[in-house]
Amino acid sequence: MSRSTMIVGTGSFVPDKVLTNLDLEKMVNTSDEWIMTRTGIKERRIVGEETATSDLALKAAERALKAAGVSPSEIDLVLIATVTPDMAFPSTACLVQDRIGAKKAAAFDISAACSGFVYGLSIADQFIRNGTYDTVLLIGAETLSKITDWTDRNTCVLLGDGAGAVVLRPTEESKGILSFYLGADGGAGDFLKVPAGGSRQPPTCETVNKKLHYIKMRGNELFKIAVRVLTRAVEEALSRSCLSIEDISLLIPHQANIRIIQAAAEKAGIPLSKVYINVHKYGNTSSASIAIALDEAVREGRIKEGNIIVLDAFGGGLTWGACVIKW
Repeated sequence: MSRSTMIVGTGSFVPDKVLTNLDLEKMVNTSDEWIMTRTGIKERRIVGEETATSDLALKAAERALKAAGVSPSEIDLVLIATVTPDMAFPSTACLVQDRIGAKKAAAFDISAACSGFVYGLSIADQFIRNGTYDTVLLIGAETLSKITDWTDRNTCVLLGDGAGAVVLRPTEESKGILSFYLGADGGAGDFLKVPAGGSRQPPTCETVNKKLHYIKMRGNELFKIAVRVLTRAVEEALSRSCLSIEDISLLIPHQANIRIIQAAAEKAGIPLSKVYINVHKYGNTSSASIAIALDEAVREGRIKEGNIIVLDAFGGGLTWGACVIKW
């Protein structure tokens, strides 16, 4: 039989500090009602000044490994999806590889913003299917609070910190990852970006003073694109597995905004009872979003053996993608 890839363990971690909408009312010109109506977010988790992305990634990874019954010495590859690395280099994946004790593992980061976890799954799947690796640790981790302008009410109400992880291994059973659909549109990259800090605009006093190291977003344009491509990604990924919308047991979308989630589900014809939502608790955690939601869905018993699960993401780049899994 052909070799396919299955998730054998999940884990997640969020910081203890809760930042509520009432807290934000004291920081910017906003209200709990305004935030809830437009985003569906009630609160989000925020790291302390001394906490880095690798710290969250490590804790999520440890929980996923424990759930999988896998030791660090068995890991062949560590992948981390993030747009908030500890530093430009070495990669955050290398930092976690060392701290977790995965001595034989290769390691690298993936930068695909909110789509990073789904992109990472596609990479892990290829390595396992072709026999290069047997055990892959994939983590989505972010400390978006570090690149958030807390005086900009259009962005600061949306974002949070957290990490989620999965352990992947091969199987010869007729289950696991079935298909992917990935897409990108670099021409719309300006809609969601951090302008400075790279080689185009290196850090200077001027870029700092102009707040160019913070997330900049054009929300209205993003909403329209997100609904369209999230729907298309689900349909295309299902088609590649010879499945239909009716076959979905649970859709786990990127938790960006409740209105995007609802609109995309409606456009695709998926009832909200089949959509996992936790955006009200954590806000938008970018590449960690789907990984955290997947772990919570597993622990809450929302996912049963044989279920068809669809992961659906959209983010900066612009990037998007969907993954179909038979659990």
